[in-house]
Amino acid sequence: MPGTARDRSSPSAPVWARQRGGRRPRLTREAIVAAAIEIADAEGLEAVSIRRVAAALGVRPMSLYTHIERKEDLFDLMSDEVNREMIIEGELPSHWREAITLIARREHEVILRHPWVIDLVARHPRVGPNGLRHGEQNLCALSGLDVDLATAARIVTAVDHYMTGYVIRERLLRDQRPDHLAEPYIQQMINEGDFPHLRRAMREGVPQQESFEEGLRWLLDGIERSLGRG
Repeated sequence: MPGTARDRSSPSAPVWARQRGGRRPRLTREAIVAAAIEIADAEGLEAVSIRRVAAALGVRPMSLYTHIERKEDLFDLMSDEVNREMIIEGELPSHWREAITLIARREHEVILRHPWVIDLVARHPRVGPNGLRHGEQNLCALSGLDVDLATAARIVTAVDHYMTGYVIRERLLRDQRPDHLAEPYIQQMINEGDFPHLRRAMREGVPQQESFEEGLRWLLDGIERSLGRG
């Protein structure tokens, strides 16, 4: 169609739909994304910049613009690469619970490796090819459940919300001192205020973190019962 080449190179098109530049074989889009992810893993998303990635690769910042046109492109590509890591290779288990549990475990592992992706998702990056594949695999995992598409999508969303919330909690617990409830002012407030349940929790002790698998099992048990399958 007329105008196709111009449309594919337009800055308004998603980064995956644009033609790649490429007169420098040693500098590839894949290398740029890998360097950006390495920086984000070590220092967080805010540390990622065109200049910083270029320095890590030993090239001038302008060299990166052969492959990406703005930092938002880089964030989109980083997000899509994380989605690639979440995809389960090979056949999924035939039972929906086993399949969705396998995917949730992989998502949990990947986000623990790349916790910055939670902050990135809040910026609403564009969905790329691997994001589509990951979404397709989630729905495929539920294809044997015999529910309509809307219900399947709600199940995927519920599991995703549980997994994301769990990872956020893990990050908070990691960053907090384990004895934060032992602060004198907190103890005084709990002992003198109307906090009978918290007083009991402090007296008896509570675990810092429950099992990811246990919480996921409770969630899936509830879904199964609500569908009349339990």
